[in-house]
Amino acid sequence: MIRVGVDFGGTKIEAAALDGQGRFQARVRADNPGGYDSALAVVRDLVAEAERQAGAAGSIGVGMPGSVSGKTGLIRNANSLYLNGRRFREDLQAVLGRPVRLANDANCLALSEAADGAGAGAGVVFAAILGSGCGGGVVAHGQLMEGRNRVAGEWGHTPLPWPAADELPLETCWCGKPGCLELYLSGRGLEADHARRGAARIEAAAIVEQARAGDAMATATLDRYVDRLARGLAIIVNVLDPDVIVLGGGMSNVAELYARLPEAVPPHVFSGDCDTPIRAAMHGDSSGVRGAAWLWPAP
Repeated sequence: MIRVGVDFGGTKIEAAALDGQGRFQARVRADNPGGYDSALAVVRDLVAEAERQAGAAGSIGVGMPGSVSGKTGLIRNANSLYLNGRRFREDLQAVLGRPVRLANDANCLALSEAADGAGAGAGVVFAAILGSGCGGGVVAHGQLMEGRNRVAGEWGHTPLPWPAADELPLETCWCGKPGCLELYLSGRGLEADHARRGAARIEAAAIVEQARAGDAMATATLDRYVDRLARGLAIIVNVLDPDVIVLGGGMSNVAELYARLPEAVPPHVFSGDCDTPIRAAMHGDSSGVRGAAWLWPAP
């Protein structure tokens, strides 16, 4: 028996087959076609190919943006807007012909990293995705915490704390609320902030490289990013006080974050004392698909 995980991303969909020890037996991916019915077909085909390569069928877990409403069973809050209002689990089960478990993609990151990654052995793990979007997930003593309303860890849609005068008025998020952290801490948020200051619109990785090369505007953009991330993480420490914070997504590859955040976070924590480890996801971009597979118990 194997477990199959599906990472349903905004641009890519990946399926992977894992054995009982969490080792990859197959990994396949394809572009997300950007439409509901066509995306269901891609998931179906990727699962079939992963199982063919692994030589076995298994349970299926899917990590996705947004969450399932406990009241209606419909998807809500997904930045892949065509998922919202859909019975995604039921429709996946129909095309796959077996039960499917769903979880938010940041929850899958947290579950993977708490099991045997950067948060292994920690009591409470907070994991943040800093990618094309921004989200968070919480695992406490090995258990994924979704909460009564299934929104636990939705850090990306809390407002930027303690905004400075030059940050006002706060930008409006796609969700309709002002100042969501996703607008500032995602890779796209970094790019938008750089452009708002009069620079050319370039990719986040290029901004980081220019900052490393000494470019003044890029350096200022990266400085603002570190400060905003520190403020956002301080709120997590104030409310949850996790044993470790794990960062995933494209921006988690910026080495400067781990050098600077240990000094940048404590001034915003209520006590002023904070030695919470902040670590990069050990499994990198594999954590989402691994955590999705682990929504089912070991075979």
